[in-house]
Formats: sequence, C-alpha cells, structure tokens
Amino acid sequence: MGERKQSNTPYDDVFRTLLNDCSNLIIPVINEVFGETYTGEEKIRFSVNEHFLNQQDGDMQERITDTCFQIIGKESKKYHMECQSSSDHSMLIRFFEYDTQIALDDGEIRGNVLTVTFPHSAVLYLRSRESTPENLEVRMNTPGGSVAYDIPVMKVGIYTTKDLFEKNLLFLIPFYIFSHEERFERYEKDGKELRALKEEYAGIRSGLEKLQESGEISEYAKCTIIDMAGKVLEHIAKKYETVREGVRDVMGGRILEYEAKTIREEGRKEGREQGKEEGREQGREEGREEGIRGMVSVLKELGIPYHIIQEKIREQYHLSAEASEKYLL
Repeated sequence: MGERKQSNTPYDDVFRTLLNDCSNLIIPVINEVFGETYTGEEKIRFSVNEHFLNQQDGDMQERITDTCFQIIGKESKKYHMECQSSSDHSMLIRFFEYDTQIALDDGEIRGNVLTVTFPHSAVLYLRSRESTPENLEVRMNTPGGSVAYDIPVMKVGIYTTKDLFEKNLLFLIPFYIFSHEERFERYEKDGKELRALKEEYAGIRSGLEKLQESGEISEYAKCTIIDMAGKVLEHIAKKYETVREGVRDVMGGRILEYEAKTIREEGRKEGREQGKEEGREQGREEGREEGIRGMVSVLKELGIPYHIIQEKIREQYHLSAEASEKYLL
C-alpha cells in the first residue's frame, strides 16, 4: 500500500471534534451554505472518511476527507465539507478525488449502467481575502458532454458574533479568533484594544451560557465549543502570550483536558458505581445491566450524542453493536 496522505492540523482536529461530539451543530452551517431549511431534528449519519485512490503505477494512496455525512429528514442528502486555513486552488483536485470516491462508494450497477451520485460539497475557509471566490467549480468534459458543479465557499471572516448567534452558527465560534488575527500585534501592545477583544469574548461566553440555561444547547456542547475555541487560540496566537491569556481568562476552560471530557468521565463513573451497587444486591448480571442503563441515562441527560453514548458503552462493557442498540431505545 502506498503512502498515507493525511495533512492534519490543529484546526482540522477541532473541526472533526466538533462534528463527532456535537454533530447537530453542523446543521445550521449546512442551512447557511446550501440554503437548506433543516430544523435540527434530522438524523445525521457519518460515512467513512478514509478512501484509497488507485495510482497509475498500481499502488494505492489513502486520502482522508474532513467529513462526509448524510442528513436524513424528509429526504436524504449526502454532504462533504472540508476545512481550510486559507485559500488553496489545489483543493479543487482533492475535492474531485474525494467526491468521485464518495460517489463510487454508493454507486449502483444495474445491467450495463453504473449510476453514481456526487455529494453536495463545500469548503470552510478560516482565512480569506477580498479575492477569495464565493464558489469553486469542477467541470468535467466527457464523451457524452460537459458536466459542472459548484463548491460553495464559507468564509469565517464575514460573520460577526451577532451573526453567529442569530443564525445559530455556533459551530464557527472556535474559529472566530481568525477574524482578529491581523490585529494580534496591536492587542499585545495596547491594553485598551485588548480589553475590547476580551469584552467581545465575554459576550460569546455569556451567549453560550444563556443558550445552555434555556436548554437550546447542552452543557456538554457549551463546554466543547469553549474548549475547542481555546485549542484554536493556543495555536493561532502561540506568539502572543498576552492575547492568549486575555481571551482564555474570559472564556475559561482548560486547553488539554476540558470540562466536557470531565463531564463524560463523571457520567461513566456514576454509571459504574450504580452498576456495582446493583450487582451486589441483585447479582452480577443484573448489576451489569443496571450499570449500563445508569451510564446511558447520565450521558443522555448531559446531552451527549447517541453515537458517542453507544461507542462508550461498547468500549466500557465490551458489547457488540447489536447488543448495545437495546440500551439506547
């Protein structure tokens, strides 16, 4: 097998963490980019993001997409989204490679006809300029004629904090600091300007807390957004200690071991303790059953997504996918 092609950055990691741990946050982003009207009640099903591409020498290379998922509601659509720190025209080649492979994954052969359906693709640019296009385009000239499709561009820099909350684009909050990157030098030297930045982030923290208190987002989602904002800050402002400390003081949270992880661990511990207690009273097997149900109940109350709950109980209690399903009903 050929070389593994993976260009992970801290920002890619944040993007994927948000998608995996708080998957519903991507739905307003899809609404914004593609003009959809999803309500947030739809189901999200993730596809494999690793694809093996055949090379001319017969070898294979592994390419990893940022995300490919299906939103299932009144109808089902597949989406492919990539996160880029800055504009890069080579993205077009990667999009075509990924989109083709994603289409082939679900391709259908009937008789002598192969039918493939390309995903709806978009790119999120964390940095952008006036010259950054609104769309990318892939055009294919085939013996049967030309086919083209657009890849919409989403630019973090065009959104204000007011936009993020009004449009429910909470997914973008960890990347909002990119909007201030060009002013880091000034913030480092000018206390007044730094105070203005801190006040802006105090407003973000307050906005998230209000959403959590009203039940619009879970405690887990709030903590994850705050921690991921800290992780982005740690890397983008690594040369600006005053900026890092100022924003971190306002937003709170620890960079490496964040509150949301602690919440999950507390839920797991409570579930295990409940299982031990029930096991002593009703027998080993019944105790195990109650332990699993207790753990699931705690994690559900914390608003943790079902696919993560299933992963955790499978890992903790060595369950098969089929055996774990009954505890999620």
